Amino acid sequence: MMPPNLFVQLENYCQNFESEFHFISENRKKQLEELAQYISQKQKNNQPTRLNVICTHNSRRSHIGQLWLAAAALFYKKNTIHTFSGGTEATAFNHRSVAALRRAGFEIVAADSNVENPIYFSTFGFSHTPTKMFSKKYDHAENPQKEFAAIMVCSDADEGCPVILGAENRFALTFDDPKHFDDTDLESEKYDERVRQIGREMFYVMSKV
Repeated sequence: MMPPNLFVQLENYCQNFESEFHFISENRKKQLEELAQYISQKQKNNQPTRLNVICTHNSRRSHIGQLWLAAAALFYKKNTIHTFSGGTEATAFNHRSVAALRRAGFEIVAADSNVENPIYFSTFGFSHTPTKMFSKKYDHAENPQKEFAAIMVCSDADEGCPVILGAENRFALTFDDPKHFDDTDLESEKYDERVRQIGREMFYVMSKV
C-alpha cells in the first residue's frame, strides 16, 4: 500500500508499479540491482546516500530520474536518501518533461517561467519539502561534490564524460531520449511513456534496497 503522504493523483499513478516489474528485462534488472546494492550498503552503514542523476543537458531524463528516485525513497521509507541531477552542460528543465511529470501527479511550480533557465519547485507528498530544480552542470555547487553515486541516464553523457569528479561509484542506466518526438503527434505519448518507464525502474531499485 502506498504511504498516505503521497499526493492522491501520484499515489494512483504509482500503485501498479510493482506489478509492472516483469516488463523489465533480466539484464536490465541486474544493472538496476547494482545501484540497489550500492544504496543498501550506504544504508547499512547509516550513511547518507547521495544520488546524482546525469544526462547531457539536464533537461529531461535526469530530472525525471531525480524525482522518481526521491518519490520511491519516500514510498519505501528510505529517509536518508538524497537525490540530485545535473548535466555535462546546462540548458533548461524542458517544459515537455515538466508537463509529463505533472500529468503523473507531481506538483511542479515555476518561480519564473520567463527566463532562459527557469527555477522550478517540485513536491510529491504532503510532508515533502519542495525540491528546487533547474538545469545545471553535474558539479554545480548545489550538487554533492564527493561521496555520491553518478547515475548516467544518457549514453552521450556516459560516453562523453568518462570521469565524474567526486563520484565514489558510477552506474550506466541509459534511457531513450523523448526529445526525438518533440513537436510531433506522438510528443505527449512518448514523454508519458518515458516518465512511466523511468518511474518503474527507479521503484524497482528502491524495492531491492
